[in-house]
Amino acid sequence: MRSSDIRSTFFDFFQRRDHRVVPSSPLIPSDPTVLLTNAGMNQFKPYFLGETTPDHPRLMTVQKCARTSDIENVGRTTRHSTFFEMLGNFSFGDYFKAEAISWAWELFTRHYNLDPGRIWVTVYLDDDEAERLWRGVGVPPERIQRLGMEDNYWSMGVPGPCGPSSELHYDRGPSFGREGGPAADGERYQELWNLVFMQNLRGEGSGKSGYPILGELPARNIDTGLGLDRLAAILQDVDTVCGTDLLAPTFRLVQEMAGRGYPGRDGGDDSTSFRIVAEHSRSIAFLIADGVMPARDGRGYVLRRLMRRAVRHARKLGIDDLSLPALTSSVIDNLGGTWPELTRQNDLIRQVVTAEEEGFERTLRQGSQILESAIGRATTAISGRTAFDLHDTYGFPIDLTVDAARSAGLMVDENEFAELLEEQRRQAQQANRGRKGDAVARQDTYRRITAEHGPSTFVGYSAATAETKILSLVGPGGTLRTATKGDEIELILTRTPFYAESGGQVGDTGTLRTSGAALQVVDTQLGLDGLHVHTVRVLDGEVRPGDDAEATVDADRRAATARSHSATHVLHAMLRRLLGDHAAQRGSRVEPGRLRFDFAHFSPVDTAPVQTLVNDYLLDDPAVRVWEATRAEAEKAGALALFGERYGDDVRIVDIGDASRELCGGTHVGHGSQAGPVHIVGESSIGTGLRRVEALTGADALRHYDHQRDLLRELAELLHVRPDQAPGRLRQRLETLAETQRHLETMRRAELDAHAERLMSQAEPLPGGRLVAALVPGLTSADLRTVATTILDRLPGGIVILGTESSGKAALVAATRQGVQARDLLTGAAREVGGGAGGKGPIANAGGRHPENLPKAIRTAARDARALLA
Repeated sequence: MRSSDIRSTFFDFFQRRDHRVVPSSPLIPSDPTVLLTNAGMNQFKPYFLGETTPDHPRLMTVQKCARTSDIENVGRTTRHSTFFEMLGNFSFGDYFKAEAISWAWELFTRHYNLDPGRIWVTVYLDDDEAERLWRGVGVPPERIQRLGMEDNYWSMGVPGPCGPSSELHYDRGPSFGREGGPAADGERYQELWNLVFMQNLRGEGSGKSGYPILGELPARNIDTGLGLDRLAAILQDVDTVCGTDLLAPTFRLVQEMAGRGYPGRDGGDDSTSFRIVAEHSRSIAFLIADGVMPARDGRGYVLRRLMRRAVRHARKLGIDDLSLPALTSSVIDNLGGTWPELTRQNDLIRQVVTAEEEGFERTLRQGSQILESAIGRATTAISGRTAFDLHDTYGFPIDLTVDAARSAGLMVDENEFAELLEEQRRQAQQANRGRKGDAVARQDTYRRITAEHGPSTFVGYSAATAETKILSLVGPGGTLRTATKGDEIELILTRTPFYAESGGQVGDTGTLRTSGAALQVVDTQLGLDGLHVHTVRVLDGEVRPGDDAEATVDADRRAATARSHSATHVLHAMLRRLLGDHAAQRGSRVEPGRLRFDFAHFSPVDTAPVQTLVNDYLLDDPAVRVWEATRAEAEKAGALALFGERYGDDVRIVDIGDASRELCGGTHVGHGSQAGPVHIVGESSIGTGLRRVEALTGADALRHYDHQRDLLRELAELLHVRPDQAPGRLRQRLETLAETQRHLETMRRAELDAHAERLMSQAEPLPGGRLVAALVPGLTSADLRTVATTILDRLPGGIVILGTESSGKAALVAATRQGVQARDLLTGAAREVGGGAGGKGPIANAGGRHPENLPKAIRTAARDARALLA
């Protein structure tokens, strides 16, 4: 059964059981607590928590997932992957264990035709109900095993929804490992499907040591995850996920590039390298397609680590040329029909992987030089500190350090390396722990408010003022009963005209008035989806929950922000028109009178034609139309979904003329001409394959033009010409100045040459060469060095010692023949002038606070020089 048939069979089965299909969310999640989308349930977290209610209680997905917690197992086993497709069926307060278990058994045995006699089941330690249900569908008790929290209690790895789980495993036979069920050998008894009975909320802690269960979720839910790779390997009767139709073309290409075949799953390190290169290539393509770019931290570091790991193992297989461009292209050719974002981002993926692989080659060369130097100094071992510095500063992999050291007959102190790595991780965690704890506590407060009062009602699209009621006051420790003059708190309203920061657009500010208080709104954020949180400062009086209030948005600031937001949309459209569709948004910041726009591109962009296109388009006064549709209708209409944003089934679309159509929840101008003018003030690189444009809009752009005009007028007055003549006159003056400087430098060189000739004529002949030792008034330290090196060039084998007073201090220079340390000649002289000597090799300098002692210092240095030349 091909992977496409596995997907369709899953959907057909659950569609007949009243499940609706939900598209996969991107690999960059909207949830800030997780780095990458690591499970099918991530996008449904608000439903599990009771923050929002789905339109239908039964859903199903094929979710793209990226998970690197088991990265060291990838390639070393036949089943682990850093990217995988997760088939899932979900129930939100509807069916529970009985249906989930019976349907899973039916799907496996009757539709995928898996041998019931080879299916094993694990359940959580105390889950008697799950075991009873499995026995009821026909699983004998000897093939049901109870495991602990690490194996059969599921969460996202961070505080949030969790619950006991039950996993279905398939026995692949004795050639894959020992008997004893899943508890004995996960390679033989391969986990295929995890049924999570999502009913609890977890706190901080690790899965290995356990974590506190904070309580029950608002409803009992079902969250399942069926790994497409693993099921395909069973149904297609291949030993490794790399042999399935999901990865086979890329797996074959690795073998072609290596010039040899895959040695089988037991082929040792080579087998591991073949699997890593193929598997990581798929992950790399999907991550870049979803907007992840290589970086030194965060999800960008995850991508960079995967790329470097793939390249390193390709080199182990003897693939010395660039490998990732061809390998990721094979992924796109194979899976682009199922996942069209791969095809859309084809050019970007190729550019990113090419640049990163070339950059890693330079890293390897630089790290190798440092490592070779360390090996040359070592007697028995390379220190863990050296290995850590190579890893941390240069990105040089520890296993390459170990391999190189072993080849030289040396060890690496891997224990010290591990300690340093752990210390770095611990410090980073400690730095974030306080902020994270505060954020988790604040989120709990928001959830309680939402559960009690429901979400906020936003009326700001049509009104800048609203009559409303204060629902809740929030301080650092939770909800408050009152706030008085001088307090800065958070505040929740029933209805609000204040836009909460999202989609790159900053939150609104303004005022709130009650019968007994005046408040300034300094920011508006989304505490949870649909919950507007206003940061306020109490200017006067006292405010309490339940007070009626009048909310007023700062209209001028809102209008300036709307201009910037509409200008951002048009800028995006014009960049894509000029550069290509790959120049898609990768982040933005929309502020009053100013915007920042990040996009995918690999080389500097001439912003002049971009600015012209944007302003010409806005001057045509294109119509701005805002409309709503389903997500499917919007995609069919060609609306662009913005990077990093999360959208529901119903979306808001903003059209600005016929060139710009984007999904957007922000505020915009009524007509295109109201967004201009736009003045681009900067364009720069912010990472591999990422560029940033910064621009001013509206009145801020005009003020910038006025400032530039004033500067030009001032410059013209200084040059005594009209403003339009200033550039030409300034260029003429600079050329004259440069010519004068060249003339002065020629004269100065001639003057210094004359000093050198004069001093050479006074050279003292000695058996080992000639000595020049003299005080030369009127020279700078740099001049002194020039004269000394000129004399030495003309007196090979001699010694030159010169001194001068410069800026009220003594300066000395010694220039000697090769093999003599000039600094040694100035040590005594430096003490005479109250200073020290510096420099290596044949040229040295000295200085001090007592220029009156220069004659004595020169005599001291000359005495030491005569001893060398005697």
